[in-house]
Amino acid sequence: MSKYILYFLLILFTASSCSVRRHLPKDEQLYRGATIHVKKDEGVKNSIASLRKKLKPAVRPTANKFILGQPYKVWWWYFIGRPKREKGLKAWLRKKLGEAPVLSSRVNATVTAENMTAALENLGYFHSTVQGDTVNKSYFTRAVYTAYVMPQYKIKSIVWVSDSSELLRTLETANKNTVLKPGKYYSLKDIEAERSRLDLEIKTKGYYFFNPDYLMAYADSTIGNHEVDLFLNVKKTTPALAKHAFAINRITIFPNYTLILPPPDTSKIGTVNYDRLLIRDTVHKFKPLLFKRMITYRPGDTYSRKDQNTSLNRLISLGAFKFVKNRFELVKDTGSLHLLNAYYYLTPAKSKSLQVEIDGFSKENKYYGSLASLNWKNKNAFHGAEQLAIKVYGSFEVSRADSLKNSGNYRLGAQASIAYPRFALPFFTLKESNLYPPRTSFSLGYELFIKQSFYTQNIFRLKYEFAWKQSSNKEHTLSPIAITYLNAIHVTDAFRAAAAQNPSILSSVYSEVILSTLYSFTYNTMNPTDKNQFYFTGGADLSGNITGLITGAKKARDKKIFNTPFAQYVKVDAEVVYKRIIKEKLNWVNHFQIGIGVPYDNSAILPFSKQYTIGGASSIRGFPARTLGPGTYLPDKNDIHFFQTIGGDYKLLLNSEIRFPLFGSFAGAVFADIGNVWTKDTLLFGPKAQLTKDFYKELAVASGIGIRFDANVLLIRLDLGVPLRKPFLPDGKRWVFDQISFGDKYWRRSNLILNIAIGYPF
Repeated sequence: MSKYILYFLLILFTASSCSVRRHLPKDEQLYRGATIHVKKDEGVKNSIASLRKKLKPAVRPTANKFILGQPYKVWWWYFIGRPKREKGLKAWLRKKLGEAPVLSSRVNATVTAENMTAALENLGYFHSTVQGDTVNKSYFTRAVYTAYVMPQYKIKSIVWVSDSSELLRTLETANKNTVLKPGKYYSLKDIEAERSRLDLEIKTKGYYFFNPDYLMAYADSTIGNHEVDLFLNVKKTTPALAKHAFAINRITIFPNYTLILPPPDTSKIGTVNYDRLLIRDTVHKFKPLLFKRMITYRPGDTYSRKDQNTSLNRLISLGAFKFVKNRFELVKDTGSLHLLNAYYYLTPAKSKSLQVEIDGFSKENKYYGSLASLNWKNKNAFHGAEQLAIKVYGSFEVSRADSLKNSGNYRLGAQASIAYPRFALPFFTLKESNLYPPRTSFSLGYELFIKQSFYTQNIFRLKYEFAWKQSSNKEHTLSPIAITYLNAIHVTDAFRAAAAQNPSILSSVYSEVILSTLYSFTYNTMNPTDKNQFYFTGGADLSGNITGLITGAKKARDKKIFNTPFAQYVKVDAEVVYKRIIKEKLNWVNHFQIGIGVPYDNSAILPFSKQYTIGGASSIRGFPARTLGPGTYLPDKNDIHFFQTIGGDYKLLLNSEIRFPLFGSFAGAVFADIGNVWTKDTLLFGPKAQLTKDFYKELAVASGIGIRFDANVLLIRLDLGVPLRKPFLPDGKRWVFDQISFGDKYWRRSNLILNIAIGYPF
């Protein structure tokens, strides 16, 4: 059978080859790519492979893709033919799955060889040469390049050719983070980077009209020993304005600017001077105090690009303005003074909005349902860009699973929140001039939760929170006060009867107060094109510590506040994602998560809303949610039926995934997942769930493959997971490699877990 398949493939490739040859224009060949031969001088330390890699980007054009020596995408391009319309299925198939042929007439080996020589010169391989030619065979043409590479030059010294001007003195002192250093290999890219760095540096010192093109660098390579002296200077053609530092003369703000014709009135009539800012807000839509906080510089200050960008970004981040634009204007006839006027044109966004949302969903815990919400928002509630939001919602969740029938969840709730673009602290005023304005929010919410056939809960929430960015890639969130009050009512006789058989399920309906203080820190790699990228988030959640100290709590549910027992615990979390970009669209991504929750004194267990869970589409994908752990415990139908959450006090999770392109908007993945959760106490799930020193023997392992479709606005993910290690099996029998049987429908039904989700798992 395999022989016939091979014959079929050979015939198919031969036919496609003939088809491509037949369609090529007269006297044209198909470009097959380039071969680069490298001959290096004995003083060259780099390997031939690395030199070839440096030369490859200069090769033009890029050849078509081939499989087994055949241009399969070009064949498809001709096979499907020219579509009658630019849009449509045929045009999409041709564009996504095919490639236009790269013809021999586009190949100019002489010019490409000159570009390759220039590329070597730009890297410091002076006096190197490249020769190019083409070779034809059948209906293909191939370019052949031979590079003669000489030793790479290093920088011996860097000298500023100074004329004692103020600009030159400023440039000479701006060497704190210089890219160019003696001992480094010469690189034109480094010189360009240094010019851009210097431009940014002196634009913080008032040089508004300066441009990196005004900087000149030339290298003296005649000093011997494969070294160069670099000489830096300002071009003689640099305009006079670019050689002077400027100060701010006046700042004028138009907070009701519009782009609608006729042009808005930008006269100075009606301006108000507030903290040395001229504000023209004739309709009194914004408080002047807002602009005092957002604009980080004042008249008399030296112009700084950093202050300019910071003020712009702070205004944009408010969300109260649809468009934000600024302009600097030279003040003429000022004698020896060099002054700028600054203007801010702010177009307000629509402040009030009303939105209705209706969503359908399917959860990992086998529930599906719908959520409807009515959202009202005011982006300028008190004329200081405060965002007031009121939300009313209702939802239902039901399940067809036998273990979850007649146990639907119904929610009805409301939430109000107000967010201020500053630190709102009683008795304190903090001055801040960060790139991003901080945000203080207050929220208050109520939810009526009905667990069908079992009980009803009243849930009240109150939160006071600060969020601020230390930089573009470092963010902090602090909630000094986060209160949740749960009050169970209408507990049914059916639930009480079940609790008589399993008293632990009573913990699902305990009334409780959670008095939390929360802090989290997030860090991510700033440059999304870096080969190695990191994401870290860590946090702490402390509840009932001071209350427990005051009340003298020593045992579970002994002390109360508001006539209700309060939760007492310490919870610490950390999550790390490491992404290695191997090449374009081929990535290796690793995820590590650890969580430690320690209930104590007034709490025997973590509140259910704070417990760690495992399994599902973003966790261990070979196990559905609510079917794994804690520890070696296997949740039964009653656990799934009665408990809101099946989780634990400790969590360990590791994931590794290789993501690769397939075709068009489709990509694939191969993954492996390891982890579990454990409890501190035996109260809910007995000793099997408890964390012990042998926890590593209780890790679940799963692996699988995935397909992802990137629809631009969202990413749809399908992951097919297979369990490889089941911790709930007896010790010594937990690895289940030998049980894998893809041909057995009963095995497939129990072990092939399809996860459908939106977005990447990590």
